[in-house]
Parts: sequence; C-alpha cells; structure tokens
Amino acid sequence: MASTKGRLLVAAPSLTDPNFHRTVVLMIEHDDEQGALGVVINRPSQTDLSGPLPEWEPVAAFPDVFFLGGPVTPSNVIGLARVWPEADGEGVTPLLDHLALVDLNQSPSELGAMVEEARAFAGCAGWAPGQLEAEIGVGAWFVVDAQVDDVLTPEPDELWAGILRRQGGRLALFATYPPDIADN
Repeated sequence: MASTKGRLLVAAPSLTDPNFHRTVVLMIEHDDEQGALGVVINRPSQTDLSGPLPEWEPVAAFPDVFFLGGPVTPSNVIGLARVWPEADGEGVTPLLDHLALVDLNQSPSELGAMVEEARAFAGCAGWAPGQLEAEIGVGAWFVVDAQVDDVLTPEPDELWAGILRRQGGRLALFATYPPDIADN
C-alpha cells in the first residue's frame, strides 16, 4: 500500500470506536517500518489556546482552541500551520502545499516562514506497522486527498460530511449516513 502521508483518513460509518467515530485524520507519517501517525482534525476541545500558548493566539485559526488530536500521548501537542512561503527550516517541516508541522515551543515570529494561521492538537492517532493497512483493507477508513483548508476549517463539526460529499460518487452517499443508525 502507498503511504498515506499528507492525505486524509475519513472514518467509515461502520467505525464505531468512540475514539474515531466520524473523525477525519490528517496523516503526518506513514511507512512500513514505523507505522503511521496522524491527528484528528475535527474534534475541537473546550480549552482555549491563549492560556498555554499565548504567543500563538494571534495566528490561531478559528475556533481558537486545542483540538483533540487522538488518544495516543494526549499530553503531547502537535502544531500545524499555514505558512508562507513554503519553508523547510528549524521549527517548520512541510507537509502539504502551504501546510507545515510547526514547533509550538518557538513563537510564530521565530520560525523560518510567515505563519498565516495555526492550530494545536493535543495527542495523536497512531498505528503499528501494518495495522493501518489492515484497517483500510476491511473498510474502516476512506483515504482521500487533503486540502489545507480542511485542517484549518472554522467549521470542524461539518468536516466529516463535507469531505465525503466533495468526493462524489459512492463516497458522497456516506455523508448522509445518520450518526446513529437507530435514528434512521
């Protein structure tokens, strides 16, 4: 299977694990030896970004709260930002178009690129080697192309259905699937 790095995993309606039900995961790493790592991009928390990371508040994407990036190492924080120009220097690691991983220990002005907007994710999603491939193989995830605006959307609650709708065809039909089949 090809690497999913820089792509999105969209949870299939059949994935009922509460950690991943109706989630959209941006993949940060994926290889045969280390496995895979990503962050859930559609689960905002109630924790304001301004308290723990006040220097990032001016560039925080709305809603300016921490996002719940996944159940693995919830005390670790991963930063993603729209940067200009695309840069690859200390504190900035390109991921997709103008989207980069950023070191949140540095202020935005200290990075090697201008930060337009950023988001912080507490925790991540991780898979052992071969685990993600098996989950995709049984239909737990749809793998689709990512857009920078997906990660920084002001409407994260609409992201799951919106991404499925834009795929067209069979995948678009899943966007209408009720959150609980008993509600149908």
